[in-house]
Amino acid sequence: MSRPAAPGSDPAAVAIEASVEPALGWHVTHSFYRFDHAALAAMTTSGRDAGIREFVAALDPHGDAGSGERPRRMQCWIVPGHKADFGIMAVDPSPHRVDTVHQRIMSGRLGGAIVPTYSFVSLTEVSEYVPTVEQYGQRLIEEGESPDSAAYKAKVQGYASREDSMRRARLEPDFPPWPNACFYPMNKKRKVGENWFALPFAERSRLMAEHGRTGMSFGGRVSQLITVSVGLDDWEWGVTLWAKRPDFLKEIVYTMRFDEASARYAEFGPFYTGYIATPAEILAHCRLT
Repeated sequence: MSRPAAPGSDPAAVAIEASVEPALGWHVTHSFYRFDHAALAAMTTSGRDAGIREFVAALDPHGDAGSGERPRRMQCWIVPGHKADFGIMAVDPSPHRVDTVHQRIMSGRLGGAIVPTYSFVSLTEVSEYVPTVEQYGQRLIEEGESPDSAAYKAKVQGYASREDSMRRARLEPDFPPWPNACFYPMNKKRKVGENWFALPFAERSRLMAEHGRTGMSFGGRVSQLITVSVGLDDWEWGVTLWAKRPDFLKEIVYTMRFDEASARYAEFGPFYTGYIATPAEILAHCRLT
């Protein structure tokens, strides 16, 4: 029996079907781990070999085809430094398919020798600062374009033709075929005199437009995915960057720090650098094979 609607509640909201899958967007989890080499040394050879096979199978993005357990997107990283040995990014409408990757790793025979070091849970979204066609046209006018000019009309038509694909790419992202990546969480400040959420929307939109133009100057070199974790994790957003060369990651982060939206209003968490790798490459790099 369904419960009656609470007094004053929205009937339309009550009618929404309950689900663990978002109405828009997909679940995203970044997970990082290190190997416990003392625990590995204590394993029998047969147990270790079986565990390695399970590890490779668990992280095969094309395995178990049709089983319903694999996330839509999955990528593995070799992580340099002491923060982690490897990382996994998993993306899917279902949080259970995303988390299954972690559960398979930890429940396998290598699980006792794998130590989780960090995780971040978020959702894909289309930012409120991504302009509609009308807002984009107005922004061009504010930047000095004449609405009667051929250049204005061409820009607006071009944006209109790309709008649906741009929004879909944010909600259901593909991984670019580039070998370098990094991830970091971030907040917008809520301090006296530097409270992002106390700014008028028009001012926030202006600042994000400036920030976006800086990012677009790295087109063809760096690809970016912003996911939202407000209400889901300790930080408000997660930033994932992929680059053709590792120095491009340094350049884009450094350059964008000078934008006011970042320099004045952003706070950053830990950075995790990654180099895209297969499970077998991770094992070889970490001297398990």
